[in-house]
Amino acid sequence: MTPEKLSYMCEDAQGEHHKAPVRTVAFDGPAPRPAYRLRVPKASSTTLMGSSALLLASLLSAWTLFFRDPMQVQAPDDRVARLPVLGYNTWNAYHCDINETVVLQTAQLLVTLGLKDVGYMHVNIDDCYAERNRSASGSIVADHVRFSSGMNNLTDQIHDLGLKAGIYSDSGWYTCQLYPGSFQNEYRDAKLFQDWGFDYLKFDNCAIPYDEIIRQGIVGKYQRIAGAIAQLAKDTGNPPLILSLCEWGEEQPWLWARRYGQSWRTTGDISPDWGSIANIINQNSFIAWASDFYGHNDMDILEVGNGDLTFDEAKTHFTVWALMKSPLLIGTDLSTISNADLSILKNEEIIAINQDPVVGTSVTPFRWGINPDWVSNSTHPAQYWSGESENGTVFMLINSLDKPADMSFNLTESPWIRAGRQYSVRDLWTHTDNGTAVRNFTATAVPAHGVVALLLKDAGDEPPNSGPPCARPAWCISQNGTLAPGA
Repeated sequence: MTPEKLSYMCEDAQGEHHKAPVRTVAFDGPAPRPAYRLRVPKASSTTLMGSSALLLASLLSAWTLFFRDPMQVQAPDDRVARLPVLGYNTWNAYHCDINETVVLQTAQLLVTLGLKDVGYMHVNIDDCYAERNRSASGSIVADHVRFSSGMNNLTDQIHDLGLKAGIYSDSGWYTCQLYPGSFQNEYRDAKLFQDWGFDYLKFDNCAIPYDEIIRQGIVGKYQRIAGAIAQLAKDTGNPPLILSLCEWGEEQPWLWARRYGQSWRTTGDISPDWGSIANIINQNSFIAWASDFYGHNDMDILEVGNGDLTFDEAKTHFTVWALMKSPLLIGTDLSTISNADLSILKNEEIIAINQDPVVGTSVTPFRWGINPDWVSNSTHPAQYWSGESENGTVFMLINSLDKPADMSFNLTESPWIRAGRQYSVRDLWTHTDNGTAVRNFTATAVPAHGVVALLLKDAGDEPPNSGPPCARPAWCISQNGTLAPGA
């Protein structure tokens, strides 16, 4: 008898027995404590000889069931969105004032402004593209005035530009602007979107059905659309739609959403001001661990080019979103974008970290700075961050103060730096090589609400007599047991 064919009896807290095939289950988030006590099936006369093997296989399967590494969980189909999606979303710039001309002009500008060349490939339509009611046959209908040429014509032209197309719907009865939602029409709508030529689906969380109808939480609502997308891919043989979950972080999607989609919103809606940017950075500083290949925290559509953000605030906004491996969806009117804002969006060295093909994880804080570590502050989020990359260690420094400030750190505060080594320093915004760092680094006069983004590469052993025996003196001790000075 092979392990795959084994069955086990589980006894729950009420003493009820449940029989099921042994299988491997992976959990998002911390591995839960076992809620069941394993009862190994009694060996019959025909299986007595293999009872020891059966017991071992059962115990191993149970161990795997309850204690498998939760980060092994991946999206339902790993053929799509291994890396964060880059592109455009219509909402921040246009809200409901969209039509096929606006969408096509935006697609063309992605090409002519050179944004496609640096990786922005998706043109995503948000809410308000549909008629208020479904057709007699039950399908969503594109607005006959604003999209008079039809969605297939629109997506054909987008694809002819070498771009991809995205669409929007909702897990409830209606969208947030009260157009038809997809509840109880998940498969029908997913098929329609794919037939229209869309590659990507943003799925919102408004107009929630009554509990007595849905009998599910938010997780269950998104399970419905994920199941429909998976079934559609199986039925058609086409790649599944990329699924972007938009439930605003209300049910901790960083714990479960990668089971169903490729990105998940982590907060409420963004606005084009520093207070909103700082608040989103703060909230995401505690869940940065959740992003990796095929599943990413979505910090919301970019506001670069909108509102009253200063140049340095816009740089910080873009840098944090990119280095935390959020999707990067432009949300400004590209027909009027300034050269300065365009230069931010086209920083290829920053984008390269976001699109790293080898390391999928986000930068994380190693020191909060103004606040004690692990303390939430929506005005002053964590300031000192680092992370791995294909080409070295990434450092990100955020000055949350309203005035310029010097910012210093010990290299080995980052877990990705080796003690006793020196590191070459690349500035990802000035695009300059800035010498070698030994033990410490100081960025001087970082602008108010500004950012520093660095790539450090190992440059060999540090020079002799570079300082005390240990860069971090706590418990620094010689081989003979003598504590070093300052330890």
